[in-house]
Amino acid sequence: MLKSMTGYGRAQAQLGGRDILVEIKSVNSRFLEPNVRIARSYTYLEEELKALLKTRVSRGKTEIAVTVTLVDGKRADIRVNDEIVRGYLEAMRDYSGRLEQESGGILSMNDGYGNSDGSCVHMNWADMLGMPDVFRIEKPQEDEEEIRSSVLAVAGQALDNFVAMRETEGVKLRADVEQRLDMIAALLSKVEEEAPALTEKYRERLYSRLSELLGSTQIDEQRILTEAAIFSEKTAVDEETVRLRSHLEQMRTMLAEPESVGRKLDFLVQEMNREVNTIGSKVQDVRVTGYVVDMKAEIEKIREQIQNIE
Repeated sequence: MLKSMTGYGRAQAQLGGRDILVEIKSVNSRFLEPNVRIARSYTYLEEELKALLKTRVSRGKTEIAVTVTLVDGKRADIRVNDEIVRGYLEAMRDYSGRLEQESGGILSMNDGYGNSDGSCVHMNWADMLGMPDVFRIEKPQEDEEEIRSSVLAVAGQALDNFVAMRETEGVKLRADVEQRLDMIAALLSKVEEEAPALTEKYRERLYSRLSELLGSTQIDEQRILTEAAIFSEKTAVDEETVRLRSHLEQMRTMLAEPESVGRKLDFLVQEMNREVNTIGSKVQDVRVTGYVVDMKAEIEKIREQIQNIE
């Protein structure tokens, strides 16, 4: 099924005591450009998430954002590192003593941590929070296989939603492109109706002008027929119209294919544009030129839509 390259998918579930949220979004790109945003402790899942994405997506700049939050009460065990704190206090007491001797005065760092000589050093919680290594953090052991299974399960649901949105957008894109193909086909039919009569119109114009120039002098009918034949050969667009119709049918077929066809469609649009340009350069007729301009406008609109197709 035709899919858009832009899309968004989201899934959230609580598995294994964790709240897991996965969001997938993408924008246009010539190739598949996956990017995973996940906490550093879970980066071992990055390549598996990219591999999962590649099973369903072939083009687009795509971001997978994963958030994992504990919900079952398991928290990191945080303890005060007694040895570090005592070391800080001892250093502060030593410094306080030296400062008192050098200043010749009495320095009190007042609060209940006392020296054996009666002096005090004060340390509050704000001081402790700013000191490195005061707290020892012991995280609970996590089951990596359980986390992997849970995250990939939620990611699979998000991917389903993401692909579904892309397919919905793809249906709209296909309908729009097919409508424009119908318009091009209708315009091409008008070109095919007009083209055969152009040679006869040219012969009549040529005969009329020669009659005006030569007056009563006899006109060489064979020469006029020869010129008309040369004109007809130069302006014949049968090959171009046949190829353009073939391209239109090929595009309709591609739009119904199940796999990614964005790049093929892009190439086909270039071929369609080339045939229309050739028709325009060969046929110097006001009405045909108008049809050519309209066809080129529709092809350009198709090109813009194809930029969104995977």
